[in-house]
Amino acid sequence: MSKDGNDRAVYARQGFGAGLVPEPPFGLLVVDFVNGFADPAIFGGGNIPAAIEATRPLLALARGRGWPVAHTRIVYADDGADANVFSAKVPGMLGLTEAAPASAIVPELAPLPGELVVRKNVPSAFFATGLAPWLTQRGVRTLVVAGCVTSGCVRASVVDAMCWGFRPVVLADCVGDRAVGPHEASLFDMAQKYAEVMDYADLLRRLDD
Repeated sequence: MSKDGNDRAVYARQGFGAGLVPEPPFGLLVVDFVNGFADPAIFGGGNIPAAIEATRPLLALARGRGWPVAHTRIVYADDGADANVFSAKVPGMLGLTEAAPASAIVPELAPLPGELVVRKNVPSAFFATGLAPWLTQRGVRTLVVAGCVTSGCVRASVVDAMCWGFRPVVLADCVGDRAVGPHEASLFDMAQKYAEVMDYADLLRRLDD
């Protein structure tokens, strides 16, 4: 048995990885698909461009079905007054200010009126933001998640979504990371403990059942 197969067997033997059935009403969370994370010269690379492209039909689906849609951006104060441990670990994050082009959501996924834009300066979309009550007020039970990076802000947001009682569904082809190893490890980890992980095509099939 391969090392990967052995790891999966350990998790299965201990009872991890049970299925999490997506139940309506649905909402969509698009995490940090901003210009800086689309650009390999700043914070991007890896499979993030492919994930952005794969999210375009997902966003159209959510809008067509009337799902609540929330987007996130990392935004620090212009003068760095809100610098924190996250920016200490990644100092370049302080350049993601309100007006910085790198902090703007990519044009192909630009929010429409009525969609929530969450500004944050930590990995989780839920920490010290109004996202959870906004979703609750709109009756969301299952939260479909796209965005980047898989091992960072996506994973942190998924863990907190689960803690708030939402059923996270992570679309593997609609999330991306600057390196494949952390991406794949985080998908495995989320599938075992926090979320249902599937591709966009799998979601479509489940919605049509």
